[in-house]
Amino acid sequence: MLSGLLFIFLPLVVGYLISTSNQSLLGLLNKLCSHTVLFILFLMGLSIADMEGLGANVQNILTVTATFFIAISLCNLMALPFIDKVMPLKVEGKQNKLPLLQMASESLKLVFIVALGVIVGLLLPGYWAWVHTASEWTLFVLLFFIGIQLRNSGLTLKEILINKQGITIAAVIVITSWIGGMIAATLLDLPLMQGLAMGSGFGWYSLTGILISDSFGPMYGSASLIIELLRELLALIFIPVLIKSRPCTAIGFAGATAMDFTLPIIQTTGGIRCVPVAIVSGFLLSLLVPVCILAFAGFVG
Repeated sequence: MLSGLLFIFLPLVVGYLISTSNQSLLGLLNKLCSHTVLFILFLMGLSIADMEGLGANVQNILTVTATFFIAISLCNLMALPFIDKVMPLKVEGKQNKLPLLQMASESLKLVFIVALGVIVGLLLPGYWAWVHTASEWTLFVLLFFIGIQLRNSGLTLKEILINKQGITIAAVIVITSWIGGMIAATLLDLPLMQGLAMGSGFGWYSLTGILISDSFGPMYGSASLIIELLRELLALIFIPVLIKSRPCTAIGFAGATAMDFTLPIIQTTGGIRCVPVAIVSGFLLSLLVPVCILAFAGFVG
């Protein structure tokens, strides 16, 4: 367990130690991260195709996805409105004019990559013994890149510590997602630690799917990818609807994506006051995803 955690945390920590103000380099790094994620998701698709009894597992994937998504989402949405009551956030946004369908299509592209891997794996069976090892080392490189991105996200430790709303939102998402994960694990007769690991995606679908797949197999990895993808797609719908009356709820449901993918719609519909709250909550959740998933998975292993 220890060696596995070290394998994951080492590149993340080493990457976090690297600070740069070179915007061209950071732009290149963002592209490398995107391409690396796509490659790993393609490998995940190959792993799914290589599963024994794939047809039976499709039903299992849908069952796991529905159970975890409903349990986690309900727990999140039951708690987040209390933050709006106790720590109200003033919004000043304008009518949303962002192309939601275009944004959603970017998320669905990742599902297409996984599906492509499945199709290739089914058409060319028996050639993919190297996939698991390749996934592990590619993940090692990806986490190094992610560590650099987190360090150079523009947030100082002081900015994080003084934003009470952002910290509170992140804390509520973490705790309620864990509760939802344990409820789902109990319903599905899975180990509670696995439920906690699968409840620690916090909206970061690509990395969650990769880490869960590596820890518990491609079936659960696929389910985790869909769970967190559904969170993001619903967040695109919920944010414009909720942010005027319940801004903390809208930001919180976006999870880790509040600092990047859903940030433009948060800013447009909620105003500039929502931006630091969204960035801080999203940053903290992003930082916790690999730490929590691998820590819980280590106990199961």
